[in-house]
Amino acid sequence: MSWNDLVAHLSEIEILDGVGATLGWDEQTYMPKKAAGLRGSQMALLSRLSHERRTDARIGRWLEALDDKDPVQRACARNLGRVYRREQRVPAALVDKLARARSEGFAAWIDAKAASDWQRFLPSLRTLRDLTLERVRAIDPKRHPYEVLLEEYDPGTTVESLRAMFARLRDGLVPLIDAIAKQKQLAAIDAVVPLEAQWKLSSAVAAALGFDFEGGRLDRAEHPFSTGQGEGDVRITAHLKPSDLLGGLGGTIHETGHALYEQGLPFSLAGTTVKEAASYGLHESQSRFWENYVGRSRPFAIFLARTAKDVLGSECPAALADPDAIFRAQNRVERSLIRTQADEVTYNLHVIVRFEIELAIFEGSLALEDVPAAWNEKYQSYLGVTPPDTARGALQDVHWSSGAFGYFPSYTLGNLYAASFGKTMETAIPSLWSDAEKGDFSRPLAWLREHVHARGHLLETPELVRDAVGERDHVEDLLGYLWTRVGSLYGVSR
Repeated sequence: MSWNDLVAHLSEIEILDGVGATLGWDEQTYMPKKAAGLRGSQMALLSRLSHERRTDARIGRWLEALDDKDPVQRACARNLGRVYRREQRVPAALVDKLARARSEGFAAWIDAKAASDWQRFLPSLRTLRDLTLERVRAIDPKRHPYEVLLEEYDPGTTVESLRAMFARLRDGLVPLIDAIAKQKQLAAIDAVVPLEAQWKLSSAVAAALGFDFEGGRLDRAEHPFSTGQGEGDVRITAHLKPSDLLGGLGGTIHETGHALYEQGLPFSLAGTTVKEAASYGLHESQSRFWENYVGRSRPFAIFLARTAKDVLGSECPAALADPDAIFRAQNRVERSLIRTQADEVTYNLHVIVRFEIELAIFEGSLALEDVPAAWNEKYQSYLGVTPPDTARGALQDVHWSSGAFGYFPSYTLGNLYAASFGKTMETAIPSLWSDAEKGDFSRPLAWLREHVHARGHLLETPELVRDAVGERDHVEDLLGYLWTRVGSLYGVSR
C-alpha cells in the first residue's frame, strides 16, 4: 500500500464524478426528453461504482500510512478521513431509509407547496428530521447535531461562530432596511432586449471576467448552474428573459464566479482531495464576489454600459447605455418574501431566518408543527413582511424535502467572505476600481487564483480565509460596504 495507490484510487473516483457531472449537465441542457429512463440507469450505475470505491476497505489502511509531515498528505488525511469515517459509521439500512425518505419528501413537498398546506408536508419532514438525527448520532453522538450537519457543507465552521456572526449581521441589516424603506425607491430597468443579443452580452461579460471558453461553455438551461467536470471542462448555464436583462446577466456573472474557481483549482493535485474546493461557503464567496462586490459597483456599471452599447448596437436600450441607471437598478432594495428573488441587502436575512429555525429544530426548542408560525414571526420582525400563505413562507425552498439541513448558512458565509476579499483587494490592488471601469479584471482574478483557487482544500475554509485576508471582521466588512454603497444611493447613513 502506498501514497501512489491511494492517489490512483481517488483519481478514479474523481473521473467517475466528472462523468456524472457531464451527464447531469446534459440532462438539463440538450438531453432528449425520451432519454430520461436511460439517463437514470446511467446515473445509478455511476453512483454504485463511485460508492463502491468510496467505501473500499483499503482506504482505512491507506489513511493510516499517510505522512503527517507532508502538507498535501496531511490535508488528504483530514479531508478523506472525515468523509470515510462518516460513511463507515452510518448503517447501510439507514442510508437506504434516508434515500427513500428524500424521494418521498420531494413528492410530498411538491404537493404541499401547490396546495400551500404545511400539514401535507409535515409527516415527511418529521421522518426526514428523525432519520437525520439518527444519522447524526451514528456519526458523532457527542457533538452538537447541527455542527455535524454543517460539516457536510462547510467543514471547519462551528455553530457558535455562526450564531454570533449571524446575530450581528441581522442586527446590522434590519436598521439599514428600515432606513431605506422610508426613502424613494430607485428606478428599475425593464427594457426588452432580444434573447440572442443578451447571449452575446453574457458571453462578452463572462470572457471579460476571465472565463476561459477554450476550457468551458456557456449554454441555456431552465435553472442557471455551473459544473466542473475536471481539468479543461468547466461549464456555465444561464436562464435569460427578454424583459430582465440585468437579472439574467447577474445570474451569468454569479455562475461565472463559480466557474472561475473551478478553472483555477490545483489540477496537478488530482487524486489527493486537495484539488477540490474547500467548502460550499467558499465556493459561494467566489460567485458573490463577482456578482455583488464587483458586479453591482459603479465602476462595473460604467464598463457594462460601454459593453452593452458595443455588443447590442442598435438593440441597446437607452437605460443600458447609462451607467447611473444601471448602478441604481442593480442596487434596488425591496422587502420581499422569496429568498431566490431577494436583493443583496435583504438576502442574508432570508438565510438567517432559515438558520435560526433549523438550529431550533435540531436543538429541540421548536416543534415542526410550529415552524410556519415561527417563520412568519421572524419575517415580520426582520424584513417587515408576513407571508400570506405557506407556499410563499415555510414551504418555498426545496432543501428540507431532501433532508439538506445545514445547507443554508453557506449562502451567507459566501457573502461574508466575499466582502472581506473585496476589502482586502482594495488595499492590495490600488487600481482595482479604475481597472474595472476599463473592463480589466485580471488583477482581482490573479489575487483570487493565488490566495483561494490554487490552494484548493489544503486548509479548512476559516484558516484559508484568514491566511488570505488576515484577522478581518467579516460582518463589519459586509455591513460597511452595504451601508456605504447602497446607503449612499438611498441617502441614508449609519
